[in-house]
Amino acid sequence: MAKASAYFIINKMDGKKDIKKIKGDLDKLNGVIAVSMNPVINSVSVDFDTTGIRKNQLFDSLEKMGYDVSETKYETHIM
Repeated sequence: MAKASAYFIINKMDGKKDIKKIKGDLDKLNGVIAVSMNPVINSVSVDFDTTGIRKNQLFDSLEKMGYDVSETKYETHIM
């Protein structure tokens, strides 16, 4: 398993409703290990297995949900 983390900033996140939707939808994707969110700064962090999903697929999923993603960061983890 090749593990990585992607970090996204979402413009105009609307509290608990959006947190539940984003977390729930991303958790269903093949390869996603964990999703955490910080509503204070509108950030979404996703740990994932790169053999199951790619960063751009996560980005596309957020946009298909209707969210405007303004910033991303990516880290690979050496195990």
